[in-house]
Amino acid sequence: MRVVLERSNLLKSLNHVHRVVERRNTIPILSNVLLTAGGASLDMKATDLDLEVTEATAAIVERAGATTVPAHLLYDIVRKLPDGAEVMLKTDEDGASMSVISGRSSFRLQCLPQSDFPELTAGSFTHIFRLESATLKRLIEKTQFAISTEETRYYLNGIFLHTHEEGGKLKLRSVATDGHRLARAEADAPAGSEGMPGIIIPRKTVSELQKLVEDPDVAVTAELSETKIRFTIGPVVLTSKLIDGTFPDYQRVIPTGNDKKLVIDRQSFAQAVDRVSTISSERGRAVKLSISDGQVTLAVNNPDSGSATEELPADYSSDPLEIGFNARYLLDVAAQLTGSDAKFMLADAGSPTLIHDTNDDQALYVLMPMRV
Repeated sequence: MRVVLERSNLLKSLNHVHRVVERRNTIPILSNVLLTAGGASLDMKATDLDLEVTEATAAIVERAGATTVPAHLLYDIVRKLPDGAEVMLKTDEDGASMSVISGRSSFRLQCLPQSDFPELTAGSFTHIFRLESATLKRLIEKTQFAISTEETRYYLNGIFLHTHEEGGKLKLRSVATDGHRLARAEADAPAGSEGMPGIIIPRKTVSELQKLVEDPDVAVTAELSETKIRFTIGPVVLTSKLIDGTFPDYQRVIPTGNDKKLVIDRQSFAQAVDRVSTISSERGRAVKLSISDGQVTLAVNNPDSGSATEELPADYSSDPLEIGFNARYLLDVAAQLTGSDAKFMLADAGSPTLIHDTNDDQALYVLMPMRV
């Protein structure tokens, strides 16, 4: 194999594929990226056996061929080369090593044979649909923060994506919860998604997707099989296993009878929560909201370090109420809101609270209260 390409093109593609590779691997081939040169492009592929990313980049192929080299090492080398440089990749006659040559710099990397590289077979896809990348980005960003990191409840370690009919219209919904909070976002369902099964996209896949949908003008093609999902975003193809589990019936968690409405300036509220929570301990990050006619008092009491209070004006005219929340969770939700105000729908101190985005009626958040 002998191929020449622009450093910027090589770096961009390597940046997309190398992130999938785990830093520590017991199987040596999984530390490598598969490079395949042919036609007028260099194809790169990396996998951790659950997730696979491939990307093709334009190149001058002087001799076609394929090999695998350490992904993070190659990325670091290319990253440190000067802007505008040309890079030559060429394998030795015996295929045991590959040279990376650019200007006066020359590196030699150990190779493993292409035949050892695992293939993530996807099976046949039953549903195919296209989404605007801005839509997919929104569905991910509005819900990602609520994904559980608790490995025992593995079925919560991802975003639940499914279709739901409401008022005669089909919606594509993303939902995430960790048992303490729930985030739900939706968009009009694209053609081809009708009848798709509800799927759970793993946390790592969600994180990679989020980085790939930066360009709002690119359309994303999603293909779905029983156990896998494939996203094609421009030249990048991401294939992932799905979480094999049943997502809980989240509708039961969303309260319907909350009749106490609190409207408060989102930015002032977030800043006040951040200020008073400075005094809270890492273990108990509870902030108490004392809500009365026209105002909210935030209070944190930490026996080890002291206490803090702050008053904020608010639009509230129901019975006075005291309720506690995890400060971190309040800040996470506030960061997702795009409207100037946050709207809380409350019931009592022990019941889940609904939070609406005044600027986005297709997003919804549920927070479980804390004892304070």
